[in-house]
Amino acid sequence: MNSFFAELQRRHVYKVGAAYAVAGWLLVQIATQVFPFFDVPNAAVRWVVIAVVAGFPLALVLAWLFDVTPQGIVRTDAVPAGGKAPSVQRERRGMDRKLNFVLGALLLVAIAYFIAERAGLVGGAPAVQAADAEKSIAVLPFENLSDDKSNAYFATGMQDEILTRLAKIGALKVISRTSTQHYASSPENLPEIAHQLGVANILEGSVQRAGDAVHINVQLIRATTDEHLWAESYDRKLDDIFAVEGEVAGSIAEALRARLSSAQSDQLSERPTQNAAAYDAYLRGLVLEAQIGAHSPSVPQSIEAFRQAVDLDPQFGLAWAGLSRQQSFLTLYEGAAQHREAAKSALAMAIKFAPDATETLLAEGFYHYWVEHDYEAAKAQFGRVETLAPSNSLAPYALAAIARRQNQWELSRQLFDLAIGLDPQNVGLLIDAARGEMAARRTGEALLKTKRGLIISPGSQTLLGWQALALQMEGRFEEASKLLDPLRPELGDAILIGALVNQARLTGQYAPAIRMLEDQLQQLDPRDTVRVNLNDALGDLQSLSGDAESAAQTYRKALAASEDALRDAPDNPDRLSWRALAFAGLGNRAAALADQQHAIHLRPASIDAMDGPIYVEGLVRLQARFGDRDAAFDGLRHLLATNYAPPPLTIATLSVDPDFKPLRNDPRWAALLDAFDRRTTTAAPP
Repeated sequence: MNSFFAELQRRHVYKVGAAYAVAGWLLVQIATQVFPFFDVPNAAVRWVVIAVVAGFPLALVLAWLFDVTPQGIVRTDAVPAGGKAPSVQRERRGMDRKLNFVLGALLLVAIAYFIAERAGLVGGAPAVQAADAEKSIAVLPFENLSDDKSNAYFATGMQDEILTRLAKIGALKVISRTSTQHYASSPENLPEIAHQLGVANILEGSVQRAGDAVHINVQLIRATTDEHLWAESYDRKLDDIFAVEGEVAGSIAEALRARLSSAQSDQLSERPTQNAAAYDAYLRGLVLEAQIGAHSPSVPQSIEAFRQAVDLDPQFGLAWAGLSRQQSFLTLYEGAAQHREAAKSALAMAIKFAPDATETLLAEGFYHYWVEHDYEAAKAQFGRVETLAPSNSLAPYALAAIARRQNQWELSRQLFDLAIGLDPQNVGLLIDAARGEMAARRTGEALLKTKRGLIISPGSQTLLGWQALALQMEGRFEEASKLLDPLRPELGDAILIGALVNQARLTGQYAPAIRMLEDQLQQLDPRDTVRVNLNDALGDLQSLSGDAESAAQTYRKALAASEDALRDAPDNPDRLSWRALAFAGLGNRAAALADQQHAIHLRPASIDAMDGPIYVEGLVRLQARFGDRDAAFDGLRHLLATNYAPPPLTIATLSVDPDFKPLRNDPRWAALLDAFDRRTTTAAPP
């Protein structure tokens, strides 16, 4: 063994390996600094890294096989191993000195580069590297100093546009506005806020608007030391306001020594429109878009603002992109053909006038995802956004949501963690991540995320509803009741309503949930399609409570409303499932099974691993109700081994769910429970 290591030393394998490692590291550092200036894609840096790593064993093999002598490169075996001849000794000592000199020079260069990087003389790593902690920033809400307080949207829109431009700088880590909007404009506890957001720097600002005159103050602060790194005031007319965001972003990059590629510099200086009124409407649309949620009135208001912007400037690509995003979002809840066509036509205009803008790429990604369900096309667009705007949290969020639809649950979890790192105070993001954990029956992790959300948004009924659903999955019905009993859902709060209905079904306490559903139905607009789902749930609870006559009346209402809803969207699997439940409640077995099987065909689990199994569960429930035991048991075995949208079936819920009561006297029931007894994880510690 000693002779082997001696041979490694004689053949210079150690020195060649060390020299190669240092040279390879330097090559990667040079590539990450130089490539962005020539707009070389980040993928090229990855290939450099791969080539350097792959070449290391090859360098060692070549060092073993060959040697460099005054006579040239020869096989090492041809070089005398002994040291008897003085001339041979002199030649080998000379080559050793040369190799030592090369290795020493490389080490000196590496040390010099490291010192220069720490001193900030070089930097600006592209998207493939994590942004330096000192180059992290959060933009707090801008204070509205205008006499007209209705101009608050303008200050918020300015903050959002500055943040959007900062997010396109690869060397910066920029926290999303969703996480910063909870804070005051000029808080006193900057170090604590910076710690909560995971950043080193804070940008504060104020906006005062009077007529067409705008005064803007901004200041960049190092949070730990309260050091003011940069500050500026701008007095502009509305017609000349467009350049301010780019100027601010560029100055911040300079203050933080974050290098810009030529493409990034060009993006910062772009003017999206020359029409001040169109830009004003666009900012209003952005602010309203940030408030969106299912059945939120801000959705149509945001659409109207973006439409006003494009009416004023038909070549305003970013406004077309915003309009497309919102129309695509509506298809998730209404699915009507007019929304799909509106999203498509607005996207075409955005591509025409702003083809390379991050906003357009996001609009195209969400159109492929939400409207077309073309996940591969959507992933391509969101991947481009990650490259162009590495601090944009929407890209990893969308990729995380797509990953679980493609049955890639671990990848989805990693991408959600990345998105949360960029948007740590975003309650909606935490909720969606918790949904993924519940779908995978990791209820402990789900409860941790909802608890984190409640720290940010104490008393959130939606978060409490998700917590209750997770507790129900584990069979902790008393704890779920303690959460739910004091709560009264607001109109259309689907999560809390669902948790209350689920709790009633699983515990047999039907009366409070029946009253809650009747109250919701009384307040809802008669045209709201949610009425169908609520009537189905109400009919089920009335039937379980023994009120067959009221249940029949409710099911008939659900059937009529579902047929109206299906006229607008005949291929909507949710509405087909609603009608299937109404048919089942009225005893029409054939029609109920046909509708549910059609829903499965429209959204199969092979295409959508997140939502597809929901429709399979609907079919299994109908089969159990109608006494088709063989099919129901086959379906249950499949569902209990499958991750899908929460709350998925667990042994704890299956054991008490009234839909499966007809199966419990079958010998296969005990075997089913035993086989999946430990499928659900335990709860997180308090």
